Amino acid sequence: MSHQYAKLMFTDSVKDIQRQQRSRSNYERMEQGEDVNYLLSNVEADFIAQRDSFYMASVSETGWPYVQHRGGPAGFMRVLDARTLGFADFSGNRQYISTGNVSVNDRVSLIFMDYPNRRRLKLLGRVEQVGPDQPERLASLKPQRYRAKVERGFIIHVEAFDWNCPQHITPRFSEQEVEQILARRLAGQAPSSTSGAEPVVLGDGPLALEISGIRQLSENIRAYELRSKDHQPLPPFSPGAHIKVPVILPDGTRDLRHYSLCSDPTRTDRYEIAVLNQANGKGGSAAIHQTYQLGVTLHCETPSNYFDLSLQPGQPVMLIAGGIGITPVKALAHALPTRGHPTELHYAGKQRKAMAFADELQGVPGPITRLYAGDQDRRLNLPELMKQADRQTVFFVCGPERLLREVQVLATRLAIPASQIRMERFGFEPSEDDQPVLLKLAESGREIQVPAQTSLLDALLENGIDAPFSCQTGQCKQCAVGYSDGTPDHRDRVLTQEERKTLICPCVSRASSPSLTLTL
Repeated sequence: MSHQYAKLMFTDSVKDIQRQQRSRSNYERMEQGEDVNYLLSNVEADFIAQRDSFYMASVSETGWPYVQHRGGPAGFMRVLDARTLGFADFSGNRQYISTGNVSVNDRVSLIFMDYPNRRRLKLLGRVEQVGPDQPERLASLKPQRYRAKVERGFIIHVEAFDWNCPQHITPRFSEQEVEQILARRLAGQAPSSTSGAEPVVLGDGPLALEISGIRQLSENIRAYELRSKDHQPLPPFSPGAHIKVPVILPDGTRDLRHYSLCSDPTRTDRYEIAVLNQANGKGGSAAIHQTYQLGVTLHCETPSNYFDLSLQPGQPVMLIAGGIGITPVKALAHALPTRGHPTELHYAGKQRKAMAFADELQGVPGPITRLYAGDQDRRLNLPELMKQADRQTVFFVCGPERLLREVQVLATRLAIPASQIRMERFGFEPSEDDQPVLLKLAESGREIQVPAQTSLLDALLENGIDAPFSCQTGQCKQCAVGYSDGTPDHRDRVLTQEERKTLICPCVSRASSPSLTLTL
């Protein structure tokens, strides 16, 4: 994705220094393609709306820059539209240096800081002043229930922006934030930051990665940038691949979690994963949100891929994503068009502001991208899409179980070959039709009652059965176990039809009969 910011700030002299310091190759990609970094997305708008201060630089007639701190209640800087900001100038500043500067040179540079989460947004714009002769416009910039007198207003027309690397930002906390942290500690909850502690090292895999950046994509989704600990190029990965990352669960258990690599596969300097904090999950995502901070070292396994990427030259592709299922699909959207495959991307979510990478994907050259946000009354019409698709189209799908089931039902109805349906699951998701099942273990003679909302694998593990497993998404075959009596409901994507006659993957599959006997 290109950066308008780079076009304005990367002058010839800056590029020369980048070449000398060997960082130029990392920034050349920012200047390619369509300009998109002058339009504020929901991510930037939400971030700005939460700030209670910012820094603004202007330039005087003497050529000297002047930096001023501006403060007020949270949200006093208003996002008026995708290209415009505005704020009220309160009484108290009697030097009027910024006001004088912008009266002759309307260029300004702003920095918005989120110290607790080490995030920083920098923005370039041109200022328009709003005086007392425009009372209605001025009143629209005044924060409610804030008693400071407003002397004038500033409208900032956005020229460009960029998110800064969070490295070297020292976390700082307001009085209210400190009180919240203390309250969590007194309640016995895990701290939300590792700041000030010894460097954290997790896992024992062969690939040492360091968390070098954190982005808040939505209220519950964070992206984590991972770079090589020894500053060497990272192992290449194929689009749709995932990586196992180590995590310490709330009870102290050390475990691994699978997350898709959602960065551009052509980049070898960094990986990126995006993690949805699932309030009703098994604790892995919540632990990551609490403990993954800048500088944490993760010893991971090298990337692997369960997607079948075999395609005929020029074969069309349709990418379908629901919710956080966009993560593996995003990498496919980057890669497949460059390989000569006509690509459509259809991405659905309940709320537009909760759809991770939505704005970024619209700037990716190559795929035809369509977004479907429930709160904007846009619905993904799968029957129509699949019906109108070219008969040779390969469908790559990732999302909640109901989306995968609908695609499977439609593929059968439309006689689309199974080889053209490529899916990835989040993990076990119960269906509305699921019923409790009695597991009978043939070798031990034990019986385990499994509730409808629990996976067969989880029930085995909770009852002390040493069952093997890995991906927990029905795509690796590590948990496959034999069965005899009963009728399995196969939901995996790895067993052949012949293997399904004797094996079941208990991580995602269930039984359509009241009981099922496993060879355990």
